[in-house]
Amino acid sequence: MISLPAARPCPFDFDPAKTALIVIDMQRDFLEPGGFGEVLGNDVSRLAVIVPTVARLLDACRGAGMTIIHTREAHRPDLADCPPAKRARGEPLLRIGDAGPMGRILVSGEPGNAIVPALAPRPGEIELEKPGKGAFYATSLAEILRHRRIEKLIFAGVTTEVCVQTSMREANDRGFDSLLVEDATESYFPEFKRVTIEMIRAQGGIVGWTASCADIESALRPGRREA
Repeated sequence: MISLPAARPCPFDFDPAKTALIVIDMQRDFLEPGGFGEVLGNDVSRLAVIVPTVARLLDACRGAGMTIIHTREAHRPDLADCPPAKRARGEPLLRIGDAGPMGRILVSGEPGNAIVPALAPRPGEIELEKPGKGAFYATSLAEILRHRRIEKLIFAGVTTEVCVQTSMREANDRGFDSLLVEDATESYFPEFKRVTIEMIRAQGGIVGWTASCADIESALRPGRREA
């Protein structure tokens, strides 16, 4: 059992063999110029800045033999799984399914829908397409976690207040203890990230815990795991 004494609102204990790292939507459509994030009018460099930290987190969890799951927000080419209300949201120059600089936006198999190269999944890791904001909605995530006997989840990715928070709340409703890595998640809006982190750990951790990447790296260091 590993303990993160610096986690908030209180220490977070987990067994790496029964814990999964879920990296939410670190895909080109959200992090690179020309993708959906920029089309919506956002500064995508705000999200791209966490790529090195997420890479460190992946290395630490891989070294501990943890289950690694990468999600991508992705729709079928015929958009049958994209409700009209979702496609119509906002006033972007291009909408979901339209052709952009990296192919059709948020469509499975298009270049922009791929995870950024620095965080590319490795053989044996799970890559999960999700048509909604939450990682559990219309996916096989619950079955995957049950089959692997996963009890606790560590979350990273984007954006903090939308897909990451939604997935954590879904996990909470399904009985999982979850922790968000504060410096391995980001929002286009700094205040949204700050408030979401406070919401997650409020009232004694009503949604979950938070900690830093360094906290997890330290806890998973081989010498610590063997102690």
